[in-house]
Amino acid sequence: MSQTTITLLFLAFAVISFILEKIPLGLTASICAIGLTLTGVLDSQTTFAQYVNSNVILCVGMFVVGQALFETGMANKIGGLVTKFAKTEKMLIVAIMVIVGIMSGFLSNTGTAAVLIPVVCGIADESGYSRSRLLMPLVFAAALGGNLSIIGAPGNLMGVNALQEMGLSTSFFMYAPVGVPMLILGILYFAFIGYRFLPDGKNAVTEEVGEQKDFSNVPKWKQEVSLIVLILVILAMIFEKEIGISIQVSACIGAIILVLTGVISEKDALKSIDLKVVLLFGGSLALAKALDTTGAGVLVADKIVGLLGANPNPLILLLVIFIVTCVLTNFMSNTATTALMVPIAVSLANSLGADPRAVVIATVIAGSCAYATPIGMPANTMVVGLGGYKFNDYAKSGLPLILVSFVVCMVLLPILFPFYP
Repeated sequence: MSQTTITLLFLAFAVISFILEKIPLGLTASICAIGLTLTGVLDSQTTFAQYVNSNVILCVGMFVVGQALFETGMANKIGGLVTKFAKTEKMLIVAIMVIVGIMSGFLSNTGTAAVLIPVVCGIADESGYSRSRLLMPLVFAAALGGNLSIIGAPGNLMGVNALQEMGLSTSFFMYAPVGVPMLILGILYFAFIGYRFLPDGKNAVTEEVGEQKDFSNVPKWKQEVSLIVLILVILAMIFEKEIGISIQVSACIGAIILVLTGVISEKDALKSIDLKVVLLFGGSLALAKALDTTGAGVLVADKIVGLLGANPNPLILLLVIFIVTCVLTNFMSNTATTALMVPIAVSLANSLGADPRAVVIATVIAGSCAYATPIGMPANTMVVGLGGYKFNDYAKSGLPLILVSFVVCMVLLPILFPFYP
């Protein structure tokens, strides 16, 4: 059996396993990585180099930096600011989406949602507004905000890594030219149209929110240091070229400072590192490497291009990639979807001789558009019981938001990242 066939079989296994989720996502990716090594498609050095890839290290460092903000209660304090500005339900929705969207651009979007869900539930219960009117905009804003920077979501780094492998330059705000308009239009959509589709929750049976953690005993200096370190790390990442320190090193320095100063304990720092994401990331990069070196990715790309006809327009390719990724991400992990689709998207762009940046960014952003189902991303699932939502509630509010994201991508990407510069 040829190496190309073996790689395609592992790709098929990954797709089926990611959709069914009978096997943990990280384990599925690692089975592929080890399997490709045992069959001789990849050597062990190449395989395990993916698990200590510089972008995996960046992810680990930011887990710790972000967790310090959550552990000290600083994230709750920032989230609580919404009550000072919002006097009506519509204003409250906008305020929640602005704060959550911005925080998700620089912290884990799932972590941001998890921390602020109890805060928003408390605001809803105190103000008399329905939770179901506030929680869905919150989780959608967390997904939208993840597109502001390369550290907003694990899938973002997979796109960055793919471009770096081809020798193309990347930047901290690589996704922002598309992500910022998406976030703004998403907020405007909910402010003027989307709020009408939100369930009123009057007849819904809602779960009780878990007891909110008490941060009154946390010294104020710890909260301040956690915020200062986060800001300095982000600034160091933005000015990476000017200061000559890579963004991975900046993230690690920030994590070390937080542990050394006692802002976060070593135990909590280690607990904050999501091994599921690390294993999924490393294993998926190994599969992507195999798709590239064996030519399996090119084979898949050629088949897709063949279905689109002779000399297909790159804009049609962009449309197909976005739709396929978007459909997949609503029924399986968004990180897993991005991991599967990015190498295929790169091969598709290369087969047309087009600049892959527009296609890669479209794939990553489409992978975050998991708004139409309660299973598309962890944050959606977190609020099902608390908001008393039904499956159709997500479709009613989420499908128009997907359409907004789709239009923004299709208009801006060909302009910002020309296919044939």
